[in-house]
Amino acid sequence: MKHLILIGGGHSHLAVLRAFGMEAPPDTRLTLICDVTHAPYSGMLPGLIAGHYRFEDAHIDLTALADFANAEFVHGTVIGLDADAKQVQLTDGPPMPYDLLSINIGSTPATEDVPGAAEHTVPVKPISQFLSHWELLQARISAKSTPCRIVVVGGGAGGVELLLALQYRLSQDPQLHRSHYHLVTEEAELLSTYLPRIRKTFHKTFSARGIELHTEHRVNRVEANHLLCENGKTLEFDEILWVTAAGAAPWPAEAGLTVDDRGFIAIDETMQSVSCPDIFAVGDIASMTAHPHPKSGVFAVKQGPTLAENLRRHLSGAPLLQHIPQSIYLSLISTGNRYAVGSRGSWTMQGRMIWHLKNWIDRRFIATYTDLPGKIKSGGRPNLAIQSRR
Repeated sequence: MKHLILIGGGHSHLAVLRAFGMEAPPDTRLTLICDVTHAPYSGMLPGLIAGHYRFEDAHIDLTALADFANAEFVHGTVIGLDADAKQVQLTDGPPMPYDLLSINIGSTPATEDVPGAAEHTVPVKPISQFLSHWELLQARISAKSTPCRIVVVGGGAGGVELLLALQYRLSQDPQLHRSHYHLVTEEAELLSTYLPRIRKTFHKTFSARGIELHTEHRVNRVEANHLLCENGKTLEFDEILWVTAAGAAPWPAEAGLTVDDRGFIAIDETMQSVSCPDIFAVGDIASMTAHPHPKSGVFAVKQGPTLAENLRRHLSGAPLLQHIPQSIYLSLISTGNRYAVGSRGSWTMQGRMIWHLKNWIDRRFIATYTDLPGKIKSGGRPNLAIQSRR
C-alpha cells in the first residue's frame, strides 16, 4: 500500500480527487492536507466581492470531494518537508510519511520585498483569509464619519478586477458609497501585459468611475496608512489592499527542493520536481522553467487531468506524460457590474454577453466538483474520518 499525499486544495488537485474517485489507483492510500475545508475558486472572487455570488456558489467542499475519492482529509497547515526521509511536517502532530507527494498550494502576494507591507496591508491571497478581511473592511468603512480612501496596490488583472468589484459592491450600500478609490502600480499603465485595446478599455473605465490611477509609483515601504514610493511621493490612504506579483511559500526551498529565483518549485514537463522525482508540483507554486507563463488559475485547471494521470502512472511504474502550458488562452476580466472584457490571442470582445460567458464557465467548473457521480468504481478503500491538525 503506497501513500500519496496531496498538499493543498488548488484547481489541479480537484481534478486529481475527482479522477481518483471515478477510478482509484490500486493499493494506494490517498491523503489530502489543506488549511481550509472549502476551496475558493479564484475566478469567482470578483463576483463574490461584487455580490453576484454567495459563498457556496464560489467554493468547493473539499471534505465532500475527499470523501468521494475515498481520501483521508487532514485539516492542517504544512510548515516543512523532509524530502530525504519522505515526511511532511504540519503545525501539530508527528511528521506524516509519504511515498509520493503532490503540491498545489497556490501563491501569496509578495509582501516580504517591501518593508511594512505584511503589517499594514490586506493581501488578496490566500483568498480564504481575504474574505475574512473583507467583512472587517466593510465594518470599518461603515463606522467612519468621513469618506474612506481605499487603494489597491497592483495593476495586473487581479488588482483591476478586485478594485472594480469592490467599488461596485460598496456603491450599492448607502452607508458605504462615499468612499474614494485609487490604484497604484509601478507600471506606466494598467494591465501592461495585455493588448492595447484591453488597456485602453480599462483606462476609460477607471476614468468614468472616478478611480484615481497612480502609474509609475513603485512602493518601497509601507507605513500605517501610507505608501512611500520610489519617486519620492508619499500617498495616504485608510485601507490598503495588496495585489502585487505572486510570492512563494518558503518551506519548499527550505527543504532543499530546486526553486527558481522567486522561490517557486522548479518542475519539468511531467510536472515533477527537477530535483526530486517523488514530488510533483502544479499551479502557482510551480515554475516550469522551460515554458514560463503567468501565474494564473487557467494553467492549473489545464494541468489537472495530466497530473492525475501522471500520479497514477508513477504509482504503477509506467512512463509519464508531458504537459506543455498553452501559449494562447482565454482571458476574461470583469468590471464589477456584470460586464466583462474578453481576449484570446488577438481577439477581443466586451459586454454583458462576455460576463454571462464567464459566469457560465465559472459555474460549470464549480459544478464539475460539486455535482459528483453517485458511484465509485472498485479499487478504492473505506472512507476515513476527517482529522484536524492546525
